[in-house]
Amino acid sequence: MNLAVKVDVDTLRGYREGLPNLLGLFSAQGFAASIFFSFGPDNSGKAIRRVFRRGFVSKMVRTRAPSTYGFKTLFYGTLLPAPLIVPSNPRIFERALKDGHDCGVHAWDHVLVQDKLDGMSGGEFRSLFERAAELFFKISGERPRSYAAPGWQVSAASLAATDDLGLKYASDARGSCPFLPVYRGASFSTPQIPTTLPTMDEVLGLRGVDDETLPGLWLDGLSGEWNVLTVHAEMEGLSKLGVFEKFIEKAKSEGAKFVTLSEIADLAPFAPGEIVQGTLPGRAGTLALQKCIYN
Repeated sequence: MNLAVKVDVDTLRGYREGLPNLLGLFSAQGFAASIFFSFGPDNSGKAIRRVFRRGFVSKMVRTRAPSTYGFKTLFYGTLLPAPLIVPSNPRIFERALKDGHDCGVHAWDHVLVQDKLDGMSGGEFRSLFERAAELFFKISGERPRSYAAPGWQVSAASLAATDDLGLKYASDARGSCPFLPVYRGASFSTPQIPTTLPTMDEVLGLRGVDDETLPGLWLDGLSGEWNVLTVHAEMEGLSKLGVFEKFIEKAKSEGAKFVTLSEIADLAPFAPGEIVQGTLPGRAGTLALQKCIYN
């Protein structure tokens, strides 16, 4: 039973405060994670545009967003200037690389891509990716080999651009197993490794799910050979670090082997799988969902 921990770094606070805590935890637990960085401006305040999406307000209440993300974060890009994330302290990114983690691109501007991807051309998407890739290269000396879509948002243009970039893998969808994406009748070549487990912000606060029961819920969700849990530096790296650590320890006791998404890309078989737009309980708006089309 393989389990990959995928870390999304969405905000300045998550990067500067939450990620160092997670790096310390991974070091203590002796495994590498797959970490995806938002490199450019923290425009989190602009996410208020999602207030009209079904489930957004209830999620913000359940997850206690002001205390989770910090009041400054909720105003970045609106009442407060949008600070650059990785340039604020490149040493944190350098530490993740030095510690042997599988690092990739989440976004240049997380909010922009999550909210406006449908209207972007392939060139516009690639231009944003390249801004992040340039900074990745400047710090690491290497080009990024992986991408994870903000908010699990995809388009035909983004999938085609990912192919053109020659990435090893992407993690853009929610699903059950690694697959080669088929979207709106078109096939794409970059392997997809989907998130298979619900995220903390989707389930925490629902009936019967609290800090004590959440690790058990995740354990019960482990199935098959390939499992992927997405965590957020702003939650599991800060106030919920202890909850996450408890899950790791329980998963180890159940025999889970911690791997990276890059290792899954090396080992897993990839059959075609259709991507459709759909909804998930606890998450506002639509997102990319895997629909397997095995013969």
